[in-house]
Amino acid sequence: MIDSDSTIPGIGQIVQTLKGRETGSYSVVVQQLDERFVLIADGDRRKFDRAKRKNIAHLHLCDYVSPEVQNSIIETGRVTNGKLRYAVSKFVNEVLNDEKKGDMFDG
Repeated sequence: MIDSDSTIPGIGQIVQTLKGRETGSYSVVVQQLDERFVLIADGDRRKFDRAKRKNIAHLHLCDYVSPEVQNSIIETGRVTNGKLRYAVSKFVNEVLNDEKKGDMFDG
């Protein structure tokens, strides 16, 4: 997990696109360019080799960092598209579904 007060996403952090053609989709931060821009990829529509440059103001930062993606980028400087797809699907299936289940049973 990552500090929720942070406004700059870390490598491997899951983000949701708020503006643009892919609004509502989830991606992974693969590189931080500066304090305003990052490169994001999802391994499916947006591959690692052609990552999308995105303004941080147009992203919702989720409180989840994929350790597989983060470790791969730190060790080799690259990540496979399969790992990106796995990280996004794991986040959507586990974290989001757990939140929905938790909302129903509040006590």
